[in-house]
Amino acid sequence: NFKEVMSKPERLAPGHRMCAGCGGTIAVRTVLRALHEGDKAVIGNATGCLEVSSFMYPYTAYEDSYIHNAFENAGATLSGVETAYRVLKKKGRLTDNYKFITFGGDGGTYDIGFQSLSGAMERGHDMVYVAYMNTGTQRSSATPQYADTTTTPAGKVSNGKVQVRKDLAAIIAEHHVPYVGQSTYIGNFKDLYTKAQKAIYTEGAAF
Repeated sequence: NFKEVMSKPERLAPGHRMCAGCGGTIAVRTVLRALHEGDKAVIGNATGCLEVSSFMYPYTAYEDSYIHNAFENAGATLSGVETAYRVLKKKGRLTDNYKFITFGGDGGTYDIGFQSLSGAMERGHDMVYVAYMNTGTQRSSATPQYADTTTTPAGKVSNGKVQVRKDLAAIIAEHHVPYVGQSTYIGNFKDLYTKAQKAIYTEGAAF
C-alpha cells in the first residue's frame, strides 16, 4: 500500500546537505523505508558525496546508528559489526533486532572498495550492500563504454571511456550469495523498495 509505506517515519532526517532531487538521497530513503518499523539498523557509508552531505561531525541525518567508512572498507566495517552483533546476541547481551546496511558510490564499490565488498560477500555476513551512482560525472568501472565524463571527455581527441563496463552484479552473484538485485528510478520506484525489502530480510549477504 503506497500511502502506508510513505507514511512510515523517515530514517534519513531532512536538513542534510544533499542536492535537491539527488538520486543518492532517494535511494537511501527508499531502502531504509523497507525496514520493518520494529527493527533497528546500523548504517555504513563509504566516503563520498552522500557521506559528506549527510554526516557533518558531530551531527548526522541518520536516525539509526551510523558509521562513516573510508572509501575502501565499507564492506569490511559492516561485516565486523554484524559479527560482533551475532556474538553479543548469542551471549544474551542484546535483545533488539538489528539489520546491517551499507551504502557506497560507484567508485567506492566497483573499484576502491571491491576487495572488502568481495570478502564480506564471500564470508556470507547477514548484511546488505547498496551501490549507487555517485557524482555521475566521473569515470569508474561502472561507467558504460564510450561514456562522456569529466575524466574521460568525448571529443576530437577521445571517444570517451574506452573500457567496457564491469558487470558487478554478475561478479557478486558468482560469490553464491542469497540475493543480488538491480534497480533504477526510471518509471518504477516500487521496484527498488521491493528489492530492498527482499535483500534486507533474506538471511545472509545481499547486494
